[in-house]
Amino acid sequence: MKKLRFLHTSDWHLGQNFMGKSRIEEHKAFLFWLLNTIKENNIDVLLVSGDIFDTGTPPNYALELYYNFLKQLSQVNSLNTTIITAGNHDSVSTLKAPKQLLEALNVHVVVNGDEDENIIIPIKEPLIENAETKAIVCAVPFLRDSVIRQSLAGETVSDKEKLANNGIKAYYEKAYNKAKEINSNIPIIAMGHLTTVGGRTSESERDIYIGGTLDIGGDYLANMFDYVALGHLHINQRIGNEHVRYSGSPIPLSFSESKNTQKVNLVTINDSADENVKVEELEVPLTKKLQVIKGDLETIKKELKAIEDKTTWIEVHIKDDNPMFANTEIRELATKLELIILAVKIEKSEKQLRAKELKAISLDELSVQEVFEKRLDLEEIENSEFKEQLSQTFNEVVSNLHESEQI
Repeated sequence: MKKLRFLHTSDWHLGQNFMGKSRIEEHKAFLFWLLNTIKENNIDVLLVSGDIFDTGTPPNYALELYYNFLKQLSQVNSLNTTIITAGNHDSVSTLKAPKQLLEALNVHVVVNGDEDENIIIPIKEPLIENAETKAIVCAVPFLRDSVIRQSLAGETVSDKEKLANNGIKAYYEKAYNKAKEINSNIPIIAMGHLTTVGGRTSESERDIYIGGTLDIGGDYLANMFDYVALGHLHINQRIGNEHVRYSGSPIPLSFSESKNTQKVNLVTINDSADENVKVEELEVPLTKKLQVIKGDLETIKKELKAIEDKTTWIEVHIKDDNPMFANTEIRELATKLELIILAVKIEKSEKQLRAKELKAISLDELSVQEVFEKRLDLEEIENSEFKEQLSQTFNEVVSNLHESEQI
């Protein structure tokens, strides 16, 4: 029997507004490349491990990209199944609304993994009656607190960090045992959206569980599953084991990721669980370059003049005795050179930092939603539902504004 070929990707963040700039052209280019990659490599199963959208209220153009891509996938002859799980950025209601309709296109969407949702997905030959199961995917989404508590089967744990660790581990073990009950002699693959021990992070990821870092590592997951397709961390990497991996984001989502090479994972696996799994990292073509320049005024001016690609998005870190003058000089030079500077950060000396302990954050570094969330935190609103409603309403307003900019 032929080998199964999976393509593992995650963290698309469709609809991201990056310091006032849309990423629509980059995402269009990525999805076009991804579609061709699936065709060229005869991919059987596409796995998308969370954070399909950047916010819970994605702009209409992002939804259009998403649905058009899934429609195009349905026309790929080799593709058996597409499995999409929700991440912490995704809205459960947004992903859930078309769920039943997408199943007609052989697209399985798992939004929260509660008791009403089937996360165990057998992979079979398409269009063959009574076809044998060739692999099983445990499609675990970002596990919200309510689901974690259910998985603990009534245990009371006051410490939130311990609660998260125990709940997630119990959830994966339960999923694995369910898959084994179906067939213990075929590959069992897991998906997940979480931070694991030893994972390299970047500035664009949020902490998603209260209480700190989870103590779930690659070895723990590898002891159960033949491959683990993780999302949330934006750097392509393996976690303590060849077969426990993050695919990373397909485009750099912050300047801290400007030197990363974006990739997806091509996973080849036999129909026997005893066979080795082969993982090949496929490089995603870079559409928009992000560049960070650091130094004093003269150093930065020299590096700006050396930039040939005028479409590059630039972040400048100034370390100068007269930073305000340097800032003005740099922006004037960038305008003359027709370069795009998105953020200028002033690096303070140790003396300056001692004189002012208050940590200042440049508005260039924050999204509109993050500014609102920080302002909302100052109000100390105790009613969490009301606070969430305010955030949702604000995000809808911002989304509508972004929509008008696309017209």
